[in-house]
Amino acid sequence: MTYPTSTTAGPRPGLRSLLRELADGGATLVRQEIRLARVETSELLRTLGIGTAWTGAGGVLLLIGALATLTGIILLGGDQWLRDRVWLAALVVAILAAVAAVLLARRGLALVNPHTLAPDQTVATLKEDKEWLKRRLTSGATSS
Repeated sequence: MTYPTSTTAGPRPGLRSLLRELADGGATLVRQEIRLARVETSELLRTLGIGTAWTGAGGVLLLIGALATLTGIILLGGDQWLRDRVWLAALVVAILAAVAAVLLARRGLALVNPHTLAPDQTVATLKEDKEWLKRRLTSGATSS
């Protein structure tokens, strides 16, 4: 980000012109920060929407898959492989379904993590602006 600077050569500007320059520069910075915050916020909202969609899709697919196949797998496993121990087949299938649900939910939650939603560029430039303003105020106060 570039900051407004004085380009006049010669005698030092007076306090009034320094204050005017500071006010103009501050207004420009505020407008630029608002513009950057808008862009960053729209990107974050897009990421939040995508993460929510992934999480929802994972949940819907888990429910559809569970309703359509779990009963059949439980009955097949209990009848064919576990000698009529349907309860054991149900337990095995429930554990596998839980593992799949955790994997899908983790993917979605990783996209909507608060650490990924922080407006990092805006925070960094606001810190830069604060330091710039401090330098300008300090140099303006000592030059008059």
